Amino acid sequence: MLIHNDATDTANSFAEDVREGLGRPGQKELPSKYLYDDVGSALFEAITKLPEYGLTRAEERILRQHSKDIAEHLTSHGMVVELGSGSGKKTRQILEALAHHKSMTYCPIEISREALVSCERELDDLAHISILGFETEYLDGLSRAVARRQPGDAVVVLFLGSSIGNFDRRPAEEFLSRIRQTLEPGDSLLLGTDLEKPLTQLVAAYDDSLGVTEAFNRNLLARMNRELRGDFDLARFEHIALYNARERRIEMHLRSIQAQTVTIDEFSYTFRCDETIWTESCHKYGKDEPLNMASRTGFVCVEQWTDAEWGFAENLLLAI
Repeated sequence: MLIHNDATDTANSFAEDVREGLGRPGQKELPSKYLYDDVGSALFEAITKLPEYGLTRAEERILRQHSKDIAEHLTSHGMVVELGSGSGKKTRQILEALAHHKSMTYCPIEISREALVSCERELDDLAHISILGFETEYLDGLSRAVARRQPGDAVVVLFLGSSIGNFDRRPAEEFLSRIRQTLEPGDSLLLGTDLEKPLTQLVAAYDDSLGVTEAFNRNLLARMNRELRGDFDLARFEHIALYNARERRIEMHLRSIQAQTVTIDEFSYTFRCDETIWTESCHKYGKDEPLNMASRTGFVCVEQWTDAEWGFAENLLLAI
């Protein structure tokens, strides 16, 4: 079963965030969550299969090799809540391992309706797993899911991929703290963190040779045209990915290749030549950073699994 958000509320939030992000002085910026409409989510699924983007394959290797180990830590857990499930393919390994111990409720949380539908289609053949999906923001969905937990059941939250890396470091810890506030002692969080790696490898992962990441980024302009009556000319913006060494993050931007004015609904926004819209950040971590983040946000890290080929860590955190 899928519980959908009110479409009007979603559209209003999108419009408000666009007005604030494009109208601010200095660096124009839009929240990365708006990259993931139905078109964007499909493009991101394609990105995960590109040779340059090894992150998803690294996580799949970890989950394939260690899902039974993960499940052994979670035998008292009867609910799995996943923040940003995508298609659900990488989650299958964990759910299958957990369902060996007891029946489970799986709650994917997504802002893309198509991603939720795809996730349910991917996983509805699993025995002893009931699916209850929420089309909403992460923390709202988490609160609504855990309110349905059965007495005596612990909850494990999955925040996989490099999603935590979309937050700046201090907001990332604030987000983990808010997750912890929603949970009870004995609940768990399985957190994926992309590790630091050579610069050429990092940049190529966000600026692939086929241009799929470029299409994914530029789709945000097309989405504003479709949903907010914008008049962006996509050919007047180019995708760029750069590494910010001080912050240890990849930044994705859309750069205006000429001076221009764009209208969205009744609002106009002026762009200088080479001015950018900052659309996503992807922070990279040292191996010990997730352990330290856990201790500062009400968790303790009970296990960490890493992939040496790409440089990725899966961290199992226990709420204390």
